[in-house]
Amino acid sequence: MFEVLLTIETLEDYENFFLDLCTPAEVEAMADRWEVAQLLHQNMPYREIYKKTGVSTATVTRVARSLVYGQGYRKVLDRGSRAFEAETKKPIRLKK
Repeated sequence: MFEVLLTIETLEDYENFFLDLCTPAEVEAMADRWEVAQLLHQNMPYREIYKKTGVSTATVTRVARSLVYGQGYRKVLDRGSRAFEAETKKPIRLKK
């Protein structure tokens, strides 16, 4: 499947692919985790992330653990301009 993702050329095609592949709840859960990762990257406290997003503190903790021990979130977040909107530093959200 990861090789298939490399063949997708546009943002619209990525969005359509994931909307077909996943349930709406799965897409929303992934978007929530991505938002949490961005906020953690900005050093926002766990409780503040919970209050801002409504994502459980258990999910915030799991994402934080992935940021420390994993490679995926960190690599994308460290790319900077692709992980955050350049001027506002507002977390990027997937369309629902």
